[in-house]
Amino acid sequence: MHCPICGHDCVTDARTLFAELPGRFAPCPDCMGLVYDKRSPPPDLSPAEPCPSCARRFIDEVFAHIYRVMAAEGDLAGTEPLAAAGTPLVHPGFAMRSAPYLPPDSLVLLSRSAGKHAAARLVAEVPEVRGVVRTGAGAPGISDTDAEPAGHTLLAGCDVRADVFPTRAGPVAVYKQQSALHVEFPRDRDEKIFSLEREIDRHRPRTFVDACSGAGTLGLAAARAGVPHVIANDAWYAAAYWTACNFRVNREFLGIGEVAMHRSYDDLRRRPVARDPIRVATAAGAQEIEVYHGDLQLLSTVLPPQIDLTALDPFEKADAGKVEEITGVWRAQVGGAIFIP
Repeated sequence: MHCPICGHDCVTDARTLFAELPGRFAPCPDCMGLVYDKRSPPPDLSPAEPCPSCARRFIDEVFAHIYRVMAAEGDLAGTEPLAAAGTPLVHPGFAMRSAPYLPPDSLVLLSRSAGKHAAARLVAEVPEVRGVVRTGAGAPGISDTDAEPAGHTLLAGCDVRADVFPTRAGPVAVYKQQSALHVEFPRDRDEKIFSLEREIDRHRPRTFVDACSGAGTLGLAAARAGVPHVIANDAWYAAAYWTACNFRVNREFLGIGEVAMHRSYDDLRRRPVARDPIRVATAAGAQEIEVYHGDLQLLSTVLPPQIDLTALDPFEKADAGKVEEITGVWRAQVGGAIFIP
């Protein structure tokens, strides 16, 4: 699928992605890798070459290479620990039992220290690096529709990557633009998905709303569980876009046909924070899917009359008063069962 960030076909369908997982980060018999102390600078050695048989390289060797490029460009003094280079996000991310051996184009680096020159070199010279993102003060996105958006900065390459989350009905693939959406680390058991599945068992909904969808994980899990009508919404442009994209990516495992995209990435980016909901994507078949970009407190204007179950997962859910206010408005305007994942 066409990527709106780099223009290449780096977004693949879920079945293709899942088929690669078993051996994606596994070493071949010829692989060798040194484990480095993340609390110390890497040893003064030349970067190890990728394995000649499988082109993979152990993650510590990759990070040592990254560290040396950043030090050469002056972004690191060379005395910081290896971990100071940044945070590695592998593509695709999934629950792993051991440290990975990375194939080419499989790592997005989040770094507070990287500059543009180093980022360009990393993408050009370190084969495993697909993109470099300089992190900002807060998590990307918005805390509410009145807040100033926060975000990271893509310095070089492409920062689109996928995570694979387990559900009882099977895995779901969740692509996201990492400079514009917060990090989620897949684990063997995802507590938010588990809470959703528990609520689906309790209420047997025919309609489910994920009112703060992020990249769409809960909406996808509800559709994977067979809920007939799933509606996803987010006020942040990147969340709404990638939610729609992720229904396309996973559609083979859902009861839907083609996903019609009604808004492009560029359309949504021109209005990054939305109030009045606009329809981003729809799909029909044995199941019905709708994706909106808008303020959840105005979403009732486009919802069908009967909503059985809603997930409310706002950024500010640590603020009990704010959550109570949002829940009260939703209960009055929409009704149905509500849960906070």
